[in-house]
Amino acid sequence: MTNTSSGDPLAISARNLTLTLGSNAAPTEILRGIDLDIAKGEVVALLGPSGSGKSSLMAVLSGLERATGGGLTVAGADFSGMDEDGLAHARRGRIGIVLQAFHLLPTMTATENVATPMELAGSDDAQPRAKAELEAVGLGHRTDHYPTQLSGGEQQRVAIARAIAPRPELIFADEPTGNLDVSTGEEIVKLLFERRAETGATLLVITHDKSLAQKCERVLTMADGVIVSDTKNAKTAAA
Repeated sequence: MTNTSSGDPLAISARNLTLTLGSNAAPTEILRGIDLDIAKGEVVALLGPSGSGKSSLMAVLSGLERATGGGLTVAGADFSGMDEDGLAHARRGRIGIVLQAFHLLPTMTATENVATPMELAGSDDAQPRAKAELEAVGLGHRTDHYPTQLSGGEQQRVAIARAIAPRPELIFADEPTGNLDVSTGEEIVKLLFERRAETGATLLVITHDKSLAQKCERVLTMADGVIVSDTKNAKTAAA
């Protein structure tokens, strides 16, 4: 399944992607033959009810989970034959992830939370890059604060800064407003789209929110482990 134009460079290309969990005696099919192309720079929403396979698909596409079968190329890397260590290495610098739970380290300041992944990747300018990205998400005055000193919206801003600071080719956001009130969630969505537009990254957003999906260029809908619809929105994603 693809809605990309022929010749467009691809950020993601999946063919007959499957994920089966559980024992051999009682296997559970989570993903049942996903075919998907996503062009570089595209902004895509992934909709579907709980249990449809949305988060599992994101986990496989982002390299957090190994597919059971099929072919998968992400940002030019062949994920198909990689083990967990290979996937972890391939994610580094290629992929940024924003989750519903902020997953900030409580003993680290905002700057340290953003800088540490870049330091682990060998960056020698992680601290100034982290501070610059925190400034870009409106937290220049909160760089030395710890997560417990930040509101939920501020913590998600730190998480967005952490995902975007390394300038990954792809950003995955799984229910990024799920733990926020409506007003704060709208601010976070606006910020996420602005930072993505600034960097030119490909963005895949998992959401239950149809109004958020309408801000994306393309909407995929999942049910029972397969993509059941793939549509383009009339207007492009908000910047």
